[in-house]
Amino acid sequence: MKSYSITDVGIKRKLNQDFVYCRQESIGSLPNLFIVADGMGGHNAGDRASKSCVTTVTEFIKKDTELKTPVSLLEAAISEANRQIIEEADQDESLKGMGTTFVGMTIINDAMYVANVGDSRLYVINKSTGKIRQVTEDHSLVEEMVKNGEVERKNARFHPNKNIITRALGAAGEVSADFFEVNLEDDIVLMCSDGLSNMMDDDEIADTVLENRDNLTIAGCTLVQKANDYGGKDNISIILVEP
Repeated sequence: MKSYSITDVGIKRKLNQDFVYCRQESIGSLPNLFIVADGMGGHNAGDRASKSCVTTVTEFIKKDTELKTPVSLLEAAISEANRQIIEEADQDESLKGMGTTFVGMTIINDAMYVANVGDSRLYVINKSTGKIRQVTEDHSLVEEMVKNGEVERKNARFHPNKNIITRALGAAGEVSADFFEVNLEDDIVLMCSDGLSNMMDDDEIADTVLENRDNLTIAGCTLVQKANDYGGKDNISIILVEP
């Protein structure tokens, strides 16, 4: 397995509210773990939320000795992270309203187990066909508008409300994550915050990764550079994994 992670503040923002976790080695009962969290909230609250989320999830997974499946483990860890974020916000007025997206995955043999809340994404890019596929589904207002036929898919990236999400950790007492199981075959996995996916279309993302497939570090850095060249309107976080 090869992997690379990078997070960048972008051009327009002064604070990086994203947090990434990239671990090829075992953690608790999982053989590996990868997470992207994109925080939101007022001054210091967004970065606090994303860091709290990742810290709580990873600590929960390290300590767990009972849950047997990766999905049940991720589900319980996300629930605990949601509880922790709400508790921290209740104790500090400056953190009120903080929240974060979450996309996490682990690869076991040839199967990938994915969990997501919000609009951070996970893609698979097939090295043989060059095709890119978004595995996760955005929990966002614009995605709902696309489903309802109000907005065309090709125009969704440019919609003025594209940053309004409908699910986040910290938003409510109960959080609902989506889960996916994907069989990998000659694929590169890409996880990212919307600071990348809002600045580049999917095909250009895939082309950039495949052009640099022999060096994930160069691939990741090139994606960040392109997102910044196109305006860098948000923090940019990327994890690339080649099983």
